[in-house]
Amino acid sequence: MDEDLLKEPGSMDLNDQKYLIKLAKTTMPFGKYKGRLLVNLPEAYVLWFQQKGFPQGELGEMLKIMVEIKTNGLEYLLRDIARKSGAF
Repeated sequence: MDEDLLKEPGSMDLNDQKYLIKLAKTTMPFGKYKGRLLVNLPEAYVLWFQQKGFPQGELGEMLKIMVEIKTNGLEYLLRDIARKSGAF
């Protein structure tokens, strides 16, 4: 598991290109979808976290952002970033 994802988040600025690339390339570190890019998690799975509680740290913050991205149909933006940065 990527221990850094469970640490308290630092400065997460969605206007920061590096952060968006990191968000696009981050994989789920545990559970049923371990190893899957966060952007490729099923919407129902990220909504489950919203209902049950997000993990602590940066991973939780990223999953909160994924809820917004997925419920607004914006996955294609992160997939494009992931593709261009070599995550696919």
